[in-house]
Amino acid sequence: MTKLKALIALEDGTVFEGESFTGPGEASGELVFNTAMTGYQEILTDPSYHGQIVTLTYPLIGNYGVNRDDAESYQPHAAGLVIGECSRIHSNWRSTGSLPDYLKEHGILGIHQVDTRAITFHIRSKGAMQCLMSTQEVDPQRLVERARQLPSLVGRDLATEVANPDLTEWPGATEPALTVAALDCGIKYNQLRILTELGCRVRIFPGNASGADIAAEKPDGFFISNGPGDPEGAAQAIEIVRTLIHSGTPVFGICFGHQLIGLALGGKTFKMKFGHRGANHPVMELDRRKVEIASQNHGFCVDPDSLPAEVEITHLNLNDNTCAGLRHKQLPVFSVQYHPEAAPGPHDSQYLFNRFVDQMRDHRKARRS
Repeated sequence: MTKLKALIALEDGTVFEGESFTGPGEASGELVFNTAMTGYQEILTDPSYHGQIVTLTYPLIGNYGVNRDDAESYQPHAAGLVIGECSRIHSNWRSTGSLPDYLKEHGILGIHQVDTRAITFHIRSKGAMQCLMSTQEVDPQRLVERARQLPSLVGRDLATEVANPDLTEWPGATEPALTVAALDCGIKYNQLRILTELGCRVRIFPGNASGADIAAEKPDGFFISNGPGDPEGAAQAIEIVRTLIHSGTPVFGICFGHQLIGLALGGKTFKMKFGHRGANHPVMELDRRKVEIASQNHGFCVDPDSLPAEVEITHLNLNDNTCAGLRHKQLPVFSVQYHPEAAPGPHDSQYLFNRFVDQMRDHRKARRS
């Protein structure tokens, strides 16, 4: 692996030095960290990381290579990758290539031999911030100045940039009992796989579609996916979700979808200091007082004090008591801030998909009676 000096410059003036393991290049975005020990390919291909540079806290990355089946969308979306050390070899029976080659193929800069613990501590202390990393700019101060000129994620509609225009229906459903209309704000493939495995036919609509057109499909349920950026910047998606919510059909939202539902119901969202990103976050379901270990990836959160009286909090993140789930008291609408599809992550929360399917069955029976 050829050594090539690289600089990582943050908008607050902090500069870290490392080496590129993908060759020359530059990358810009909001610098965040993820604490998962495995699943780097799923992380890279999660559309929620669009516009962000990801620091992985686990020290050795790339040891099991990459393969087609572990991708969570049609391409990697992270703007760049920062790790402690890239493995010199990859060894796994499922591997079809190496992490460095995968990143090079998609034009993503990867930097290692850097103190990721120091980066993570800095972000936790100061908050996520804009970053520019480069092998080409050797003057740290010029790189910092350029990082300060980068646009913030606040107020930007990034979800419409990551929807897959070629994805209109997920394959594999055989004589489905139920139909789901999914709003693609940056949908992860495993969400679609699980719904299909539970007997659903899933039609997929882009985040800038017409709410009336989606409702006209008369599905048994609406699913609102995860996605990147500031939910308050996605004004059209909020209006779509508002239309779907008041149709009376069951609605289930995940992560960005949870935030859109909160906004559509009259609440507000706020940007978190450094967000929640990892596969090991404790969440309590308040009804049963049951603690789940959840996979999370979000930098914005629903403000529980802004929600109207007809909406109640169902889950709390036990690290900071932020809202991790909500439901409407009269309408069949619920959502969670975390990722029950668990790619990567534990499987504690997959019951939520079963709950959605049960709601759809009940709705279909009521509609036919």
